[in-house]
Amino acid sequence: MIGHDQAWLQWRAALSGARMHHGWLLAGREGLGKATFAQAAAAELVAEPGVPQPPIAMHPDILTLRPLPANEDEAKKRDDGKPFLTKRNISVDQIREIQRRLTTRPTLGPRRAVIIDSADQLEKGAVNALLKSLEEPPQGTFFLLVAHALGRLLPTVRSRCLIVRFNPLTDAEVARALDTAAPQLDSETRNAALAVAGGSPGAALAFAEQNLGKAQAIFTALIERGDPDLALRGALSGALGLRPDRERQLAAIEAARMTVVRALGQVDDAAKLRLAEAHSRLVRLAGEAPIYNFDPGMLLMEIGSLLASAGPTRELL
Repeated sequence: MIGHDQAWLQWRAALSGARMHHGWLLAGREGLGKATFAQAAAAELVAEPGVPQPPIAMHPDILTLRPLPANEDEAKKRDDGKPFLTKRNISVDQIREIQRRLTTRPTLGPRRAVIIDSADQLEKGAVNALLKSLEEPPQGTFFLLVAHALGRLLPTVRSRCLIVRFNPLTDAEVARALDTAAPQLDSETRNAALAVAGGSPGAALAFAEQNLGKAQAIFTALIERGDPDLALRGALSGALGLRPDRERQLAAIEAARMTVVRALGQVDDAAKLRLAEAHSRLVRLAGEAPIYNFDPGMLLMEIGSLLASAGPTRELL
């Protein structure tokens, strides 16, 4: 855990107090370590002196909700310890299953933690079901909700939780986190990952794992030169593959967005307006991509067109 001392101070002050709030909302951009914080905080919450504690993944008093595997084949990959694709949402059935478990007492001590990673992915029915537990939490049960986009959550959810904000890390902190997690990276990939990280170690690591260096160079060229002959947009398919999977698509959108952010500090006011518009469209695209089944080729063309629209020769979209 790097760079979140204030969050730990807030959590531990509450933990040592007489009455601890039952709902915690861990808010900040994706990749800052909120889920890792939630797991470590939950381990502190349920620990009992003199009682051996199992690993977090096997702890009976730490319940974690995430989207399930997308299908049976993906579930088998998960069971085999391989990377797997997930469903887009956390379902109401998953919330209700957790609520059934909350009718019993914690196993190893008086406290139990429920981690939802992430609350942004709760389907509508799941949010409504969760509200009942947040309004009348079982004794000894504490909720830690990871939220990448706080504004997407209902005000009724936000109002029932204490909000802990996770701010972007410094460049030095991101570099330290990346070097710890991926010491094998070559300098070119490492530097490119740091350039698009935007204070998020997770974003830097995703960029490095997806090998997006060539794509990022094309993103930069699109902004700097435009793409009147479509050559750069055509090159994106070669850099990202004809059918990139969902994780690669999302990493590419984030890399494109951060390329725009970096360019904002290097251009005149007229170009800033074009970049701001492209950034807004990329943010919307990032929100839609996990929900809608976009054709990969069309998605790459859309990313390229958004960046080209911010170039010196404006293209109307």
